[in-house]
Amino acid sequence: MGKTTIIGGSPAKTGGPQIAADGINRIDVTAVNAPERRELYQKRIPIYPKLARGLFRKIKWAFLFVLLGAYYAVPFIRWDRGISAPDQAVLADFAGRRFYFFFIEIWPQEVYYLTGLLILASFVLFMASALFGRVWCGYACPQTVWTDLFIAVERMVEGDRNARIKLARQPLTGAKLVKKIIKHIAWVLISFLTGGVFVLYFHDAPTVVLGFFTGNAPLSAYLFAGILTFTTYSLAGVMREQVCTYMCPWPRIQGALTDEDSFEVTYREWRGEPRGAHKKKDSWEGRGDCIDCKLCVAVCPMGIDIREGDQLECINCALCIDACDGVMEKIGRPKGLIAYDTERNRKLLSRDEDPVYRPFRVRIVLYAVLVVGISAMMLYGLMSRSTLDLNTLRDRSPTFVRLSDGSVRNGYTLKIINKATVARNFTVQIEGIEGAKLKAIGLISDGSSVSVNAKPDKVHAMKIYITIPAPVVKGLKASTPISIIVDEAGDGERAINNTVFLSGKR
Repeated sequence: MGKTTIIGGSPAKTGGPQIAADGINRIDVTAVNAPERRELYQKRIPIYPKLARGLFRKIKWAFLFVLLGAYYAVPFIRWDRGISAPDQAVLADFAGRRFYFFFIEIWPQEVYYLTGLLILASFVLFMASALFGRVWCGYACPQTVWTDLFIAVERMVEGDRNARIKLARQPLTGAKLVKKIIKHIAWVLISFLTGGVFVLYFHDAPTVVLGFFTGNAPLSAYLFAGILTFTTYSLAGVMREQVCTYMCPWPRIQGALTDEDSFEVTYREWRGEPRGAHKKKDSWEGRGDCIDCKLCVAVCPMGIDIREGDQLECINCALCIDACDGVMEKIGRPKGLIAYDTERNRKLLSRDEDPVYRPFRVRIVLYAVLVVGISAMMLYGLMSRSTLDLNTLRDRSPTFVRLSDGSVRNGYTLKIINKATVARNFTVQIEGIEGAKLKAIGLISDGSSVSVNAKPDKVHAMKIYITIPAPVVKGLKASTPISIIVDEAGDGERAINNTVFLSGKR
């Protein structure tokens, strides 16, 4: 053995013991004596996914074009709701305190419909995950869709996987700088379109588009367009797979939703192992179908090896299936070495047993019942919802007024909500106390009722006073329940609010 010599140096450069040409083992004293360095987080290793070709890649392209097309086009769809209402089909109108979705109009007090929609979407996602794993993540998640688009742009500018890796290793040259600038400009433009279109869901789209570049758009439009531009560029262009691995909670949640009968992307190791390189004329006896080409790893946008089993990072995009099927076809072996299957079937097939499919499991049936039930309730609510609503607010200061003749008066603020697209006439009256007198500021009253004309799709606020004569007040309690009733003229709708009348007694 050669002698050992102690030298100095940088551990990053020497990397520990080295054997020189003279046979002497040189140990980096800096590496030996320096304390161990621990990073707060793992530095990102860039991933350069190769373009996959096959069925699942086509499905992903279809989802990308349909979802992005809908996202960019929907704000410009028009829907006639009458003269006084906006004609944008999908609009969250915060200024007018409405949410419009084609023929559906949601008022602030009907926010429970949005809550129901979120609950419904959650159970649909739960059921989809229990059936097909992270199918949402692989095809429809906004992070996946925009990352796919960003990678496609990167591929068009810099080339496919090998060309991008080669470019990354090259020193900075004029040609490399031009490609990088073109790529990032394209990313910023896509991000700006993303943020800009998002703003259009909250304002009239044509108006904001025309005013955005002339400085006439609302300040909120510029603010949120900037925020969305930055976040889209950062998440889809820079962070990519780190969002799915570290930021998104869904990979952790789905573990409680899937079971051994959930369809997920799996590697059939019983058929692929032992793996290794294979020449065209070699026999397949005593070895598996996997030739260890690592193409499944090269096409993976998460940079994982599906052959290592279930992994938190896997988004079930199935691009590895396309890649592997293409290789199997070239070498003359059956497709499906990597395939969508269940954990139960993977074990059964490894023992040469027939596969078993159990889509109608207890959790699936439960999710389906909840989805159908919530959908039915929301549909019934929308179909039977009234176009008239009433809110009553009793005066707090003073709570009552005792008049000179001994009678007592209470004041109330009524808000009559006319959700129809036409003006309507209503009659306001009260029930619960005999002899009560009704008066409204600015309106003609006969003492027992008040006539009101409410504008279409508006909230009509009015102030009323209810006065109880002195003889009647003597027989009342300190607080007496009453009902304020709003009837549409003719045989129309009715709204009732229950409140109380305070007599001033202790």
